[in-house]
Amino acid sequence: MAIPVLVMGQSGSGKTYSVKTFQPDEVGIISVEKGRLPFKSDLKVARIPNGFEEAKDYATLNRCKYAWLIKAIQTAKCKSIIIDDSQYLLVNELFDRASEKGYEKFTQMAANFRNLIHSINELDQEDKIVYFLHHTETDTDGHEKAKTIGKMLDEKLTIEGCFDIVIYCSDHKFYTQTNGQSTAKTPEGMLELEIPNDLKAVDVAIREYYKI
Repeated sequence: MAIPVLVMGQSGSGKTYSVKTFQPDEVGIISVEKGRLPFKSDLKVARIPNGFEEAKDYATLNRCKYAWLIKAIQTAKCKSIIIDDSQYLLVNELFDRASEKGYEKFTQMAANFRNLIHSINELDQEDKIVYFLHHTETDTDGHEKAKTIGKMLDEKLTIEGCFDIVIYCSDHKFYTQTNGQSTAKTPEGMLELEIPNDLKAVDVAIREYYKI
């Protein structure tokens, strides 16, 4: 199975900047919200299409976007894939469907995001790593956690629980274990507690650790 990795932090903390050391043929970057990188580079950025012929309503439109994203990951020639600003998959669907009444839409949003992570876990490409670059929010206890859009994901799923590797980014540094304030976690011995925000170096370390 492929490996999903969550890299989370506040806007401007250095998540997207961390991809700078990849070479263009080493990584595929899919941006959910923005079309440009915060540095000069030959790295190319793909965008999820905004329109699909079969989409007759916003619920179908967002299912199509997830299906497109899953297929793009499956067919990518690069072994390292980055989904930049992955929290906007949830946020944009929330705004798209703002006029819909009832709680069912929140269940569907949570299921769409969960199914994306599960599709990567079930992907029969063991050498492929998919990085979710995701914003954080502060919970009622003052802890930094992955940003969501409702109780369904927070209370019933817990995004971080779907990942074996969760890295917290702050002040252009990566933290690989929780200090009591974040939900960072990595397998024992994979990475040092504090490292530069260099996602290529993390990618190398993961591949060496799992021998892929």
